Amino acid sequence: TGMGRAGCCCREAERLASPSPGRRFRPLLLLIIALCGGARIGQCQVAAPQCRIQKCTSDFVSLTSHLTPAVDGFHVEFCKALRSYSACTQRTAKSCRGNLVFHSAVLGISDLMSQRNCSRDGPTSSTHPEVPHEPCNYHSHGHGHGHSLPVYLFCGLFGDPHLRTFKDSFQTCKVEGAWPLIDNDYLSVQVTNVPVVTGSSATATNKITVIFKPYEGCTDQRVYQAVTDSLPAAFDDGTVSSGDPIHLSAGAEGATGKVRALWISERSPGRHVELHAGYIGVTVIVRQLGRYLTLAVRIPEELAQAYDATQDLQLCLNGCPGGERIDRAGDLPLRPGFSPGATRAFSVERAKDRCREQLDVEDIYFHSCVFDLLTTGDANFTAAAYSAQKDMESLHPHRDRWRIYPRGAATSALRPDSPPVGRLAVLLLCAVSV
Repeated sequence: TGMGRAGCCCREAERLASPSPGRRFRPLLLLIIALCGGARIGQCQVAAPQCRIQKCTSDFVSLTSHLTPAVDGFHVEFCKALRSYSACTQRTAKSCRGNLVFHSAVLGISDLMSQRNCSRDGPTSSTHPEVPHEPCNYHSHGHGHGHSLPVYLFCGLFGDPHLRTFKDSFQTCKVEGAWPLIDNDYLSVQVTNVPVVTGSSATATNKITVIFKPYEGCTDQRVYQAVTDSLPAAFDDGTVSSGDPIHLSAGAEGATGKVRALWISERSPGRHVELHAGYIGVTVIVRQLGRYLTLAVRIPEELAQAYDATQDLQLCLNGCPGGERIDRAGDLPLRPGFSPGATRAFSVERAKDRCREQLDVEDIYFHSCVFDLLTTGDANFTAAAYSAQKDMESLHPHRDRWRIYPRGAATSALRPDSPPVGRLAVLLLCAVSV
């Protein structure tokens, strides 16, 4: 329906917004007119019969609806789609002379190309791209109704430890000892946590075990294990990859080529390792900051749900058991000496100042940083919170869910550095256009 189409277009326009608040609103406002206004052109403006700006806009939405900054090759594919959109507007320019929707689209395209550093000349997108089917390339499979692209989930663990679940619930837990984060038919991730300060209930992760289970035709079982001061760039058997090469349509730098179905990338020796399982669409990031480890995982939802009743204890899926929670419904006690073993190396204000050096938004990552400094006195936890936030931004598929704020903090919708401002603008503009 027209109403449904307008809503869809508005959501697409929102997602195109640049993360820089000072620069994003002009192309957002211009494209919102093209996307929302074009969807209901019959009620907003009478266009000449030959003007095909609505078709150009619809094709652009189709080309970008599956793109997110967390997906490899986002920049390359987004620029291709913009060039296709621009070429389409040029072909219909003569018949669209004087059309508000057309001119708004042209200006919005120009601004977005400038913001994304897209060259005017270069390859364009096909409105009906053919994706070769490769059994060991998850992204070449059809997923659900209409062969739609998969829905991804994110889970992260860092600090004392702080857990971000698949449902974006943020918890701080004790969970001393070995605990399963993920345990399904394809992947198992387990962490071991040890106390960080004598007498305190807070712990931190010193061991991570990742098991990629056998997948017929793609890979045998592979086990990756990291412990403090040992972040290997290989699996337990000494291999760095598994399976036959698969086609990689576009890498992080826009290059094309082939990689194995399962492979390890060492980004910083002994400090930062990434595990890529292309056959199941999984990415795992492991880091060491100070004496402890951090973890970030992106996994398709359909795989995360592939487990039985014996595998229901998964912290990423269901969070920490109530008796293991340190936070109070998401709130952290930010005061020195809140537990008998807590250190007094940092005052609250000094801890906040230290965390502000790397975390410029006072969201839950900032509050977790302050909590960790007050609890341990270890300044390395500042870098851990910062890295955890950056890993979340690189893997979490939904930008509008990135920011989580503690209860009682200033609401994110009023913050100029937060995506909800863009959402509010979009909702208001969509309401006007509809």
